[in-house]
Amino acid sequence: MLLSAAPASALSLVPPKPNVLLGVSDRGSIEGFNSFVELTGKHPALMETFLGWGNSVNKAFERWRETQTRPIVAISTQNAQTLEEIITPEQIALGAGDDYLLQLNSFFAIHNLPAYIRPLGEPNRCLNAWAGVECDGTLKGGEHSAFWYKMAFRRIVAIVRGGLTLDGLNAELAEIGLPPLSRSKGESPEALPVAPVSMIWSPLPAGSPRVKGNFPGNYWPGSKWVDWVGTDFYAKYPVWEDLNKFYEGKQWKGKPIAITEWAVQEHDEPKFVSQLISWIVRHKRVQMLNYYQGFGPGNTYELALYPQTAAVYRQKIRRATFLEYADYNAGLLPPLPPKEKKAK
Repeated sequence: MLLSAAPASALSLVPPKPNVLLGVSDRGSIEGFNSFVELTGKHPALMETFLGWGNSVNKAFERWRETQTRPIVAISTQNAQTLEEIITPEQIALGAGDDYLLQLNSFFAIHNLPAYIRPLGEPNRCLNAWAGVECDGTLKGGEHSAFWYKMAFRRIVAIVRGGLTLDGLNAELAEIGLPPLSRSKGESPEALPVAPVSMIWSPLPAGSPRVKGNFPGNYWPGSKWVDWVGTDFYAKYPVWEDLNKFYEGKQWKGKPIAITEWAVQEHDEPKFVSQLISWIVRHKRVQMLNYYQGFGPGNTYELALYPQTAAVYRQKIRRATFLEYADYNAGLLPPLPPKEKKAK
């Protein structure tokens, strides 16, 4: 099932066409993952973990390792419990979050773990704190504007990717009009190691709400800063015209496409999943498909609630091009060493 370990930096994070990496969202337990495997008949190659800004990946690493998955790290700027905003796009762009970005760069570089980093997904969804639009259609200005979103995304990518000396990084930041690296704890490193990560930019196909200034292209940070172009597509909002337009976007022509979240909700939707898989098979740049399982009590996204949908999905992904394992993943790595106990 697994290939022998190899240097992660030598591997591509995009599978050869027409292969598609299957994924599922992280529910915080191995049992939740195993139930999904049993239900669908295939082991997802990827696990998408949602983290609030500043949260460590250590606990998630153990789940990635035990499930033999390659991680997707979806980074939010909201507290998962209170939904309060932790940091604004402008603050990220100007360096207030650099400590966390250095932490992410260091973790994936030290462990030589290939990963997909998905910062601030759905920037054109008004319910997100980092969105560039209000739910009444008014475009935000100031620290939440689309401009600051793009600048924040670029800074995140520059630091998390690494591979530059401190002078080189600061020169790159200066070139796009941003201040140098700002580390609040200790001295800045002389150089940042290369982290084997791919960066996913993932707006909604058309925007919520659909108003001028809130379409995906308004948030495009530029080809240099994006490895994968992703979007979310749910059975509750099956606007295929928008999905087709998104796929054909000229700004990201040629980039691999990820369905970063898809799910059914409230109703069994076997026709939807059949259409979605058929659409993916016809659109060869789509090479990642992640099911969103939801969280907590009253969760209506759990696939097990929809037996007809689950049965069709199980049948449609039987083909060999839907991959169960990434060629190099956390399952090949040892557990993290135990934390040293602090002296009393």
